[in-house]
Amino acid sequence: MTATATSNPQTIVDPRLDEPYPLTEDHKRQFREDGFIRLKNVFTRDVLDEYGDEITRLTLAHAPQTPLEKRDTYGKAFIQVGNLWQMSPKARALSFSRRLARIAAELMDVDGVRMYHDQALYKEAGGGFTPWHVDQQYWPMATGKSVTAWIPLHAVPMENGPLCFGRGSHLKNIGRDLPISDESERIIREAIKAQGVLEVYEPYDLGDVSFHLGWTLHRAGPNTCDYPRKVHTVIYMDKDMIMHQPKNPRQEQDALKWAPGIKVGEVMASPLNPILWSKCSGKCRCG
Repeated sequence: MTATATSNPQTIVDPRLDEPYPLTEDHKRQFREDGFIRLKNVFTRDVLDEYGDEITRLTLAHAPQTPLEKRDTYGKAFIQVGNLWQMSPKARALSFSRRLARIAAELMDVDGVRMYHDQALYKEAGGGFTPWHVDQQYWPMATGKSVTAWIPLHAVPMENGPLCFGRGSHLKNIGRDLPISDESERIIREAIKAQGVLEVYEPYDLGDVSFHLGWTLHRAGPNTCDYPRKVHTVIYMDKDMIMHQPKNPRQEQDALKWAPGIKVGEVMASPLNPILWSKCSGKCRCG
């Protein structure tokens, strides 16, 4: 089965991206308790190859020109390119996958989800570690109903730099004001050791996709392979998410970049934040 272009050149219909995933009550319970879950066989090899080639093309076209050895810790961790869904129909199709969006909504137990934004995270050959951090310290959201789908475009062995999660860390107040840095790595590492947080660090098989909450602690090891770790991500939020007063300059910048025109107290429903799945219909994107 392959993707089909419709009369709208910006729309690709591909059932492989949209059919429901068999999420179970055990999956949902595990996610609530752990703050993350890694699901098997979310996408097949042919899907990852077809859409991954386009994500790679766009990512490399926007890659920094500064040599790896001259970047800081954050810059060495990965190439980061956002809003790929606006750059091509294929990138849009993957980021708008109803299969992924429905999983996100059901894991969070919400009626629907909006996109906050998508981004590629490519850890280059020889790329450094990603420090411990929580994503939502960057996001001006009123609740913790946010989740990231981490979509490797290939199998990710340990030496390639898969994600490491702090189990149950979304229920603790650790590192919530720290941007990604050497300092966040040191402070959070000390805190999780002191509080007995279990680190879950495992390879990803082909087709695995993980989901983690915005307040779940995570990091990634360095890439010691001679090829890049290619990952696409989509960040979802409750479709009724309210913009709160930014708590730091990072949230101020994110508000302007990812939800332009939205005022404090309003639903984060800018043109960049479409609804990707809603219970009103398994297929609608209403808003």
